[in-house]
Amino acid sequence: MFEASCITGDRFGKVDTMNLTQKVLLLATVPLLLVISVITFVVTYQAQSLSKYEIASFERAMLAAKKSELLNYLRLAETSIRHIYDGAGANDRHAKNRVKEVLNALTYGADGYFFVYDFKGNNLVHPRQPHRVGRNWLGLKDPHGNFVIQNLIKRAREGGGYHRYYWEKPSTKEVVDKISYAIALDRWGWMLGTGLYIDDVAQQVKTVEREVSQRINETSLIILGITLFSLFTVFVTGLAINLHERRLADVKQKVLTQRVIETQEEERGRVARELHDGISQILVSVKYALELALSKARNQDADAWQSIEKGTQGLDMAITEVRRISRDLRPSALDDLGLSPALESLADEFSKRTDIAVEISTVAFRNMLPDDAKTTLFRVAQEALTNIERHAGADHVKIELCAPRGAVTLSISDNGRGFDPNALEAGKSPFKGIGLRNMQERLEYHNGKLKIFSTSRQTTIEARLPKGVLLMKSHDLRS
Repeated sequence: MFEASCITGDRFGKVDTMNLTQKVLLLATVPLLLVISVITFVVTYQAQSLSKYEIASFERAMLAAKKSELLNYLRLAETSIRHIYDGAGANDRHAKNRVKEVLNALTYGADGYFFVYDFKGNNLVHPRQPHRVGRNWLGLKDPHGNFVIQNLIKRAREGGGYHRYYWEKPSTKEVVDKISYAIALDRWGWMLGTGLYIDDVAQQVKTVEREVSQRINETSLIILGITLFSLFTVFVTGLAINLHERRLADVKQKVLTQRVIETQEEERGRVARELHDGISQILVSVKYALELALSKARNQDADAWQSIEKGTQGLDMAITEVRRISRDLRPSALDDLGLSPALESLADEFSKRTDIAVEISTVAFRNMLPDDAKTTLFRVAQEALTNIERHAGADHVKIELCAPRGAVTLSISDNGRGFDPNALEAGKSPFKGIGLRNMQERLEYHNGKLKIFSTSRQTTIEARLPKGVLLMKSHDLRS
């Protein structure tokens, strides 16, 4: 059974070491991934923002050029009809007809023309779409719900202005984006305008957007390639380092496992000795006393009560011994009353059991110390007193618990035989089992420290927990 357990423990140790290796690799790669991800996001975001700004500027520049071109065409139309319009009256039909003829004949490019509507929405001139002439289009909307003629008339009556909408392109018969400029011929109640189709602007903007998006994607692929190469380098380097570390970890894991097993066996042995040497013998004496009392009772012996009384006393001793062993395993005072009362109870029991005088000075933390920290300090004191009882040969012990400047310090001193603290590091300590090494490991879990000062006549063990272990401010302590 023991050999099988050892093999199983070794297998689990290798699995844990492998998990540790994976964690080390993750700790190396995750920050790298995060940094590269942030860089990629920032670069992509900046590139997209810059491209949007540049595309918007490009679009604005092209629209500005279109608007300038529109104004030039409209000035050409005004110049063409100015000599007729300026000399005509409000109801001069002949002049109006002449202006219509000029505007119908005045075109430019494949899709350029001039249109005229009166202020009521009736079309008067439309060379590209003659079917609209003579009809009212005031309520006409484009595919996006835009009142085209109403807004053009509004811009014209406001002194002239641009209006953007969707309209059928004569050369392709498609409804596309268009921008127009309209002015008013107020004397006749006319709106004169012309427009340019700007679908070519949208096409050029889309072309630029595709090119920019392609460049951003290429940059992202380059960053991804660098990331993969970096991860591969980190992985190979980490694997090479951890192959060596894994071997050391395997050795340390085996040593630690053996130490845990030895500690468990020692603790079980101690409890077994306590039960055998104490409770077992007491219960045997109780059994004999009760059997003697039973025999005397059957013989109607008058002093049977003395054997019963002796058995009762033995049971009281057994109960007391069970309570003592229970307190050693986990004192109820530590959970119910706190660290200071538990230490006082421990010192009192130690003094009564060993006839060693104990002087104790504590601070009441009032639930300020976490449970695991309380347990750690109590176990340190318990182990220190056990070592004093077994090895020191002292007749006086001093226990002091205080909280200087927010830290927690437990000091145990005795006037017995000293030892060389450096022997702990060399593995030659006179204390075996859990011992001082276990005290140190318990404190290291809380980022604490264990200090040992020993001479031939005095030994002091000082356990210190760092600042921040307390749950409240240090001025709330009560001595």
